Amino acid sequence: MSKKEQLDIEALVENLPQVLEFVDEKLEAKDCPMAVKIQIDIAVEEIFVNIASYAYNPETGPAIIEVEVIDEPLSVELTFIDKGVQYDPLAKEDPDITLSAEERGIGGLGIFMVKQSMDNVEYEYKNGKNILTIKKNF
Repeated sequence: MSKKEQLDIEALVENLPQVLEFVDEKLEAKDCPMAVKIQIDIAVEEIFVNIASYAYNPETGPAIIEVEVIDEPLSVELTFIDKGVQYDPLAKEDPDITLSAEERGIGGLGIFMVKQSMDNVEYEYKNGKNILTIKKNF
């Protein structure tokens, strides 16, 4: 039996510690292994900072983070929702990591790392909202 919990917070970079605390509380309650927790925290940081930096730029706006820990199989699903500019981070082509940093150009590496470290990443734009869901099995 899983229960979805939600945090409504202003999409500001300085609110990242509160977001991580909210997510980590749920993970620790299910004895999430440290290595998995670190991967999830990195993904949460990447996604939340992107929302805070770009979704409402130059203004600010709300972000919703939903966390659902699922028992069978033991996994966590995190959903990030904002009403900012429509943006599908998964539409961007993955960076060519065989190139040097200079050749590769700026951006795209963070979401690439999220896609590599999570078991599932999905995006949809619905009712004026960006909805990005990541899932990680323990």
